[in-house]
Amino acid sequence: MIGEFGGASRSLFEAVRAFPSGDVEAVFITARGSVLPFFEKLGRVVSAWGMSKFDHTRYGCYRGARWLILLREIAFMPSTLSAIRRARGLHRDVDVVHLNEFTGLPVLWAVRRWLAPRAVVVHVRSLANDDTRLGRTRWVHRQLRAAAAVVAIDENVRATLPADLRVDVIHNAFSPSTADTPDPEIEARLARLRPESFKLGFVGNLLHVKGIDELIAAAHLVRERGIDVEYVIVGDDANSSRGLRAWVLRLLGLQQNRRAAVEAEIERLGLGDRVHMVGFTAAIARVYKHMDALCFPSHYDAPGRPIFEAAFFGVPSIVAVRHPRADTLVHEVTGLAFEPRSAPQLADAIERLARDRDATRRMGAAAREMAERNFNASCNAAALLAVYRRVASP
Repeated sequence: MIGEFGGASRSLFEAVRAFPSGDVEAVFITARGSVLPFFEKLGRVVSAWGMSKFDHTRYGCYRGARWLILLREIAFMPSTLSAIRRARGLHRDVDVVHLNEFTGLPVLWAVRRWLAPRAVVVHVRSLANDDTRLGRTRWVHRQLRAAAAVVAIDENVRATLPADLRVDVIHNAFSPSTADTPDPEIEARLARLRPESFKLGFVGNLLHVKGIDELIAAAHLVRERGIDVEYVIVGDDANSSRGLRAWVLRLLGLQQNRRAAVEAEIERLGLGDRVHMVGFTAAIARVYKHMDALCFPSHYDAPGRPIFEAAFFGVPSIVAVRHPRADTLVHEVTGLAFEPRSAPQLADAIERLARDRDATRRMGAAAREMAERNFNASCNAAALLAVYRRVASP
């Protein structure tokens, strides 16, 4: 549904890549963007100018000015329908259509009409808005019930879906070896980190919703307390901050890109020697190996993919989540949880790990055990393939 290569697309990439050779013939229908070279490694790709969505996630559901985003989704509908029709020419006998996020539910009627799959599998990757007083919530639930299978990425997401709905919980997966590619420029930047400092990482797009502003505010508080912490920021703006579209989004208060603002705040607070903006890299394993801990301060109130990626390298996480669940984060065991949007609580958690390196290492070891148990690529791909076979069987 999204053209930028991120958590959802990487998770799908990892799953399809781990399917046994010859078991699945994949065709990807996707929005244009950085996802294309990844999906092209695994199968044929049909790209669209944009994919039309309907956001009924807990964080992104339409309210106030956000209703204007529907204008974009309406504009994307012709390209979405065109891509689905073009995909029909690649496969006349489709077993399963896998919708990679439930925000794509509005186009299922076209999928069923033109691709005529035996079954539709809907992946729920975000916390769903579960307020049943809303007609759109009830509509989403009806669509999920009509699917042959619903897959949730973890128990946090599962808890936002109807209790009586059959849901397969299949965790996202990560293969550390696929992310351990050379990147001399990134490695040169990481080599400048001071050996004695505590290294805290951030991995993700530089968006307001990702909590990057709270992290910079917390970094200022931590420095004021005299604690030696360096911050490695891996990521960039999700899309261009220039042009008419970006100007309109800023005018409406819907622009999420924060790189320029973050860089200005780093300069204003004098954090240039502490906060290192290294940009995007595919060699994420090299970065995790330089971290003592990872910070995931997003406003989504849910654990994100970087948490278990880092865990494979023995790196614990500080996560903005009110009610962590045992399959992704165990507070005080595999990392620390704090209140979303709270820079003071985040600063306290950073101080805690920076001052107690032994506890940090113990949490990292426990996080690694959880990652190897819950986020193994081969095991989770096998579980997803079993769902495909179950729903597609005559």
